[in-house]
Amino acid sequence: MAFGWKLYGDGKTPPLGEAVAPDERLSWPRTIGIGAQHVVAMFGATFVFPIVMGLDPNLAIMMSGIATIIFLLIVNGKIPSYLGTSASFVGGVTAIRAQGGDSGDVVGSILISGAVLAVVGLIIHVAGATVVHRVLPPAVTGAVVMLIGFNLAPVVATIYWPQDQWVALLTMAFVIVCSLVLRGFWARISILLGLVFGYLLSWVLDQTAGQITSVLPTSDGVAVPHFRTDFSGVESAPWIGLPDLTAPSFSVNFALLVLPAVIALIAENAGHVKAVSEMTKRDLDPMLGRAVFADGVGTMVATSVGGSPTTTYAENIGVMAATRVYSTAAYYVAALVAILLGLCPKFGALVAATPGGVLGGITVVLYGMIGLLGAKIWKENRVDFANPINLVPLAAGIIIAIGDVALVFTDTFSLSGIALGTIVAVVGWHVARVLAPADMRQALRNEAGYYGGTGPALGEHGAREFGYESADPSSVDQIGRPGATGSDTPGEGRRTT
Repeated sequence: MAFGWKLYGDGKTPPLGEAVAPDERLSWPRTIGIGAQHVVAMFGATFVFPIVMGLDPNLAIMMSGIATIIFLLIVNGKIPSYLGTSASFVGGVTAIRAQGGDSGDVVGSILISGAVLAVVGLIIHVAGATVVHRVLPPAVTGAVVMLIGFNLAPVVATIYWPQDQWVALLTMAFVIVCSLVLRGFWARISILLGLVFGYLLSWVLDQTAGQITSVLPTSDGVAVPHFRTDFSGVESAPWIGLPDLTAPSFSVNFALLVLPAVIALIAENAGHVKAVSEMTKRDLDPMLGRAVFADGVGTMVATSVGGSPTTTYAENIGVMAATRVYSTAAYYVAALVAILLGLCPKFGALVAATPGGVLGGITVVLYGMIGLLGAKIWKENRVDFANPINLVPLAAGIIIAIGDVALVFTDTFSLSGIALGTIVAVVGWHVARVLAPADMRQALRNEAGYYGGTGPALGEHGAREFGYESADPSSVDQIGRPGATGSDTPGEGRRTT
């Protein structure tokens, strides 16, 4: 099934207790409306992360649509997903630019990671999901995701926040309040709402308070007076045209800096497949390899022209949970809308002009959330940190990454930060498991005897038993809302008692 959707009932919104399957659709006007919601849901992060990576947000939006279509075709329409910009590469990209790399070096390095991810997907498809669990157990995966997020703290502290600390603080507070006070779909786009709020606040302050004096990334550490917003690029940009393309260039040193993000992408895809499987009540474990492969191909295609890396988006799971519409037709609509937006350079210029203080308020939340997703993997897989196999090597890897510790081999080659921290965490955990006494290894096996794991684990057995009590499969599922535990509605979780 790729394009042969069956019409659901009379094409109207499903009543409470029913859901629209991936191979079904509502009437086309309603499908377009659901697709528009998916665009809004992915929008904030999809263009914020290209900005902080120094890439063209317009091109990122357009290529995310193309990557989504590629993904849906490869998985044969069985996994409804949108591929937005991945945050997992931000730390590695920051390191590349700190070492003098340009955008060509960035996209070339990410393209190599996409190729590696595609190969991993093929291996998973042939060998099964259990191979992922053996190589990247939840303890290790959680540590890698955590160190990727927390390694970015200095970026907020030294680049974005100082540009306008009060706008950053107010934007951060607005995002927090929105995520708590708003409900349903609106709560899930709190980042996008925060960006709009911060943008408007910066413009109002420019009109009322005038220029601000602060350090900009281009001012060589010297505080200079400047307006918070600059629309000169927006005024000169045409309404219709192709985004600026960037040819990739390749370097082994730079590629190693972003390669650890592949582990995070495997975790994201596996968690996404698990969440969609729980919601649709379909066993999608055999599709995990295809999903990982498709994400790798999407990343390769996007970065081959200068776009951003891609990954499956939890934000869009939230839309499905709220609407109970899992139709892949809505994702094709969202992808086409994204491609059209990418053909409007004026829109891209407006996005690229986002004030630094606004990015400071948003990234302080986003980067922290990335790190805490690692803790979420630990919690949902019941990782036991009383066991030194889990505690010691992972603690070392996390601190190495956060502190940006370097291991210098020659004048031209070194490992540091995320790359070194990931190697220590992954290799250290497996070495510790081999060297540990029998009682510690047995405790590790007891810890893994759990079907409800998320991340790449999928439980010790590499398969899922539906109806078995498990952790909440997705952070977007909340009690009292569609898709939450405590209901037997199709497409929703079920709380066992």
